[in-house]
Amino acid sequence: MSQHGVGPRAVTRSVAFLTAGVLAVPALAGCGSEDPAGKPLAAPDIQSAPRDRIADGGTLRWAVDSVPDTLNTFQSDADATTTRVAQAVLPSMFRMDDSGRPERNPDYLESAEVVDTEPKQVVLYKLSQQAVWSDGREIGAADFAAQWRALSGKDTAYWTARNAGYDRIQKIERGDSALEVRVTFSRPYADWRSLFSPLYPKDVMGTPDSFNDGARKKLKVTAGPFTVKKADREDGEITLTRNPRWWGEPARLSEIVLRTVPRDKRAAELAAGTLDLAEIDPAAARRITVAARPHSSSSPLMGPDAERSAADSLHSWAVANGSDEDAADEETVARKKLRRAAVKYARQQRALSGFEVRKSLEPAYTQLALNGAEGPLTDERVRRAVARALDRKELAQAVLKPLGLPAVPVGSHLALSGQAHYADNSGALGGQDTKEAQALLADAGWVRGGPVKEQKKEKAAGPEGEQADDTGEDNKAQHGPDPAGHLAQDGKQYKPHQGGAPGAYAPRGTAAPANQEAARLAKNGKALTLRFVLPSGPGSQTLRTVADRISRMLERVGIGTEISKVSDESYFKDHIASGQYDLALYSWPATAYPATDARPVFAKPVPAADGSLNVEQNYTRVGTDQVDQLFDEAVATLDEGESRSLIRKADSRIWAAAGSIPLFQRPQLLAARKNLVNAGAFGFGTPVYEDMGFLKKGAKPASGPSAKGSDAR
Repeated sequence: MSQHGVGPRAVTRSVAFLTAGVLAVPALAGCGSEDPAGKPLAAPDIQSAPRDRIADGGTLRWAVDSVPDTLNTFQSDADATTTRVAQAVLPSMFRMDDSGRPERNPDYLESAEVVDTEPKQVVLYKLSQQAVWSDGREIGAADFAAQWRALSGKDTAYWTARNAGYDRIQKIERGDSALEVRVTFSRPYADWRSLFSPLYPKDVMGTPDSFNDGARKKLKVTAGPFTVKKADREDGEITLTRNPRWWGEPARLSEIVLRTVPRDKRAAELAAGTLDLAEIDPAAARRITVAARPHSSSSPLMGPDAERSAADSLHSWAVANGSDEDAADEETVARKKLRRAAVKYARQQRALSGFEVRKSLEPAYTQLALNGAEGPLTDERVRRAVARALDRKELAQAVLKPLGLPAVPVGSHLALSGQAHYADNSGALGGQDTKEAQALLADAGWVRGGPVKEQKKEKAAGPEGEQADDTGEDNKAQHGPDPAGHLAQDGKQYKPHQGGAPGAYAPRGTAAPANQEAARLAKNGKALTLRFVLPSGPGSQTLRTVADRISRMLERVGIGTEISKVSDESYFKDHIASGQYDLALYSWPATAYPATDARPVFAKPVPAADGSLNVEQNYTRVGTDQVDQLFDEAVATLDEGESRSLIRKADSRIWAAAGSIPLFQRPQLLAARKNLVNAGAFGFGTPVYEDMGFLKKGAKPASGPSAKGSDAR
């Protein structure tokens, strides 16, 4: 996920069948006086400090996942690092506040407002008198017009990833002065604030060649507090340096170096002193938290020896001092390696004491996706049964409570708590209810303990494409009640005694009447088993933990799951996007402009000219004409209250269709050097790059509530 002003719009969002009269949608929240949007569940955590306490100069070394293939956020291979660079070096007419709502960026805009609605919508931008590109040219109408032409979709020579909003513009012209830009729309567009953020110079947007290739490896002309000094893909670094033509508050830092560091290597890099700021996983966060405690360089529960019991240690000593010389030598070498690893770990812990964990919630949520294109989940009753089997609060607590973050389930597909469009519409589907889930499954024809025909087993692809046997590790987590009741609670398998449970010795496929509560649901000779696809990489442990809990919840209503672990590289491309799954976990960013950005995510799939199904970004393949219509109405009304109401109605119907089930807002954990201020877990807010820096010697950050997320200026 990106850091979030340019963010949600700069990264392409790459990740219902509602029968009329079947499900009544309740009255929407928001009709009363209380704003259903609420407040953000967690504030930013950035160690705020006023600028006069920050040293002048210094280099911030910031870990990123990769040096991107392009610095043009409007191309399909742009990524989160592309967005981060754009935020620091390019104009953005609007940025996100701490509640995830757009606010005018005063460094570039004096004002921006709709000045006409009849016969056409007209937005008048009044630019800052000081706003100039790094080559000295004023930012003006020519730049706006070049970006519109490039992104309008009319010229296919431009390799654009998206054109939403720009395709509604009729013309762009200079206003009464060089500082005014008039944008006239051919059709009303509610999300007009989403446009021109970021804004590229006409040098980039002016021709297809410059758009397609000119901004991939470098940005010659910029207009932010920083400029791009070097983007080195071989060394895995992007260096940003102060922009001498920046007219706003001068950047406190001399440089920002964005370094590619794999997530599982970041704790070691922090300890080595080669990083100052890095997004980390929960395990690394625990290490840093322990290291920061007074008189604590490590914990007996952590480190290389963490999993060894006292008995293990005693056994190791006995072998090392035993009569078997070969075994003793081998054990002695192993003990020396362990001691060296322990010494290294303790040294790293001492170094990590100079860091702290800054935590918030990302403007993104994790969802359970249900593929409605094939298999049992084509039946909306089965999808709704899956949803009603889930205890979403338990899942949120499992992930967020250990981190000390608010464990509140997400109530909307289209916004998060605090954002203008948010309302908890989960009541359109209903909460956890085992009996209701079982009733829905029965209504869909799934019978507990029904006969099951023996199916020819197919081996599933393992993490790197190898074939994993059904008894191997990849399918070790095949879930579902044991038909014969052979598994005891201690996990051991027992053979039934003579006179045991009826049906225990019956031929395969025969129901066991006395043990129906433990039997799998079946229909037409097939058991109700869903393929649950998960990534296998080291950073996916949280998803696998959540998946395991979901599988156990589904067991209780008779739904089995088969966990299929695949490589991170193929997870989305080969499984989610191609529809090769029944259940999957992945995240979506929350955007301030859901009428524009969320429509392709929930649009009803339609047949393409070649006979394939055009799903846009709706990887659950579940959509309705009614939801599409609500999105279209929301994006075309300039009444902000009415637009929010339409978005909330659309969300209620998305809930009712049960194609995807929002679970929890993603945790945001960053390790930051203790004297680094105005940087960390930004939450919804757009980072203010010119205010980042290191405290002067002896200076202290802001105290009290303002230390988390206030404007440092």
